[in-house]
Amino acid sequence: MNTFELNQKHYSIEVLIDVLESNKTVELGRQAKADIQKCRDYINRKMASSDERIYGINTGFGSLHDQSISPEELAQLQVNLVRSHACGTGEKVPKRIVKLMLLLKAIGLHYGHSGAQIVTVERLLYFFNHDIIPVVYEQGSLGASGDLAPLAHIALALIGEGEVHIQGQVQQTQEVLKAHGLDPIQLQSKEGLALLNGTQFMSAYLTHTVMESERLIRFANHTAALSLEAFDGRQEPFQHNVNSIRNQSGQIEIAAQMRSILDSSQLVKQHKAHVQDPYCLRCVPQVHGASLDAINYAKRIVTQEINAVTDNPTVFPDEDEVISAGNFHGQPLAITMDFLAIALAELGSIAERRIYKLQSGARGLPAFLVANPGLNSGFMIAQYTAASIVSQNKQLCTPASVDSIDSSNGQEDHVSMGANAATKLYRILENVQQIIGIELMTAAQGIEFRGVDQTSSALQQLHADFRTVIPFIDNDAYMSDMLRQSKSFVTQQSKER
Repeated sequence: MNTFELNQKHYSIEVLIDVLESNKTVELGRQAKADIQKCRDYINRKMASSDERIYGINTGFGSLHDQSISPEELAQLQVNLVRSHACGTGEKVPKRIVKLMLLLKAIGLHYGHSGAQIVTVERLLYFFNHDIIPVVYEQGSLGASGDLAPLAHIALALIGEGEVHIQGQVQQTQEVLKAHGLDPIQLQSKEGLALLNGTQFMSAYLTHTVMESERLIRFANHTAALSLEAFDGRQEPFQHNVNSIRNQSGQIEIAAQMRSILDSSQLVKQHKAHVQDPYCLRCVPQVHGASLDAINYAKRIVTQEINAVTDNPTVFPDEDEVISAGNFHGQPLAITMDFLAIALAELGSIAERRIYKLQSGARGLPAFLVANPGLNSGFMIAQYTAASIVSQNKQLCTPASVDSIDSSNGQEDHVSMGANAATKLYRILENVQQIIGIELMTAAQGIEFRGVDQTSSALQQLHADFRTVIPFIDNDAYMSDMLRQSKSFVTQQSKER
């Protein structure tokens, strides 16, 4: 089926990424529509029958929560909220991340605890289905009260303002709506707050990074194995017995993957003059395994988050309660993203050490992996580039989640800074993909001095596929384009292996 229905289910990140990448059409199911409408009707009745002050519905926001708003101004209050909070700046958020934000926001609203109109949720899905992607900026969110500024830019598009990406161009939203025969959404009470409060900016980044990290670590095991073969490494560190007694699940899994990748290799079975390898080869199960454990933890946290209601206040029609609490606070995500950033940075750090070892002129390999070193510098500066990126990752791993700053005149006095954690994490992921690309270039060069036909069938196939993109380096060549092409190869092949 090419249609995916939102209907009060539990959604895995695999399912949501598949929806994104397979261009499925997303629709609200019958139960979801009923729950959304039930909550909206409850809000309407409550506003018509009660003078009770309810935060964000008939009051101001943040430190202005004590300011009452008249019934005839409730809709304007929500529009003003959206306009005033659309204060994003910096670089534009990648369209893939914004498209995930649209889907995650619709999921959060479809549980029926937010007071949104059905038409509002359906407009989010219309944008998703037709690749109308609001222009959102990286900077502006403190990660509590949720991702206010980034989500305001999405809400701005719903009311026909701001800009959107469409068909490779940035256009004024009002013009795009006219072209599609759509009117701007007329926000009702509570709706602006329901759209702005939430963790969908952070969640989208973490969803994307978890999925890409799962793919990348599997590929990194292949590049590590190819480096091992090129460096004439030993296979004993990957045996089941030595890894099983450590009792670390990630380590055990990585060791099993390495054994599978190296199966059928003749090189690894040959007699070795050396009794052990450097840590960057010998400790692949321990280091990659620790990163895998962190990825699995992050996956659990973000899966819980994307199946959650994270706006405020939260509406419970059956209990006749509207509760102002703090589900928008991004601390669970912020801490997790800082943790995952460290795990990914270490994956890049150990890969750079393998790049370094392969160029050292040891174990029968030529210095810098060229046949005529001296006249040729070979892969010397490619290793410098990898080292530079590794160092940048160390700087980016400074945790955002331990930071906070007072906002809204002290009413919002502890924030997660999860949005900064998200954008740092995204940069680290991109960096590690490039480092693994450099390792693949280096290992592919090195194995040709050892004998490609003697390695495993899996690594022979990887080498053959890679050589359709990047050639063997006989003499010094312009490598900058090759590095970027190698990164692209890594990201594409990570999805397929």
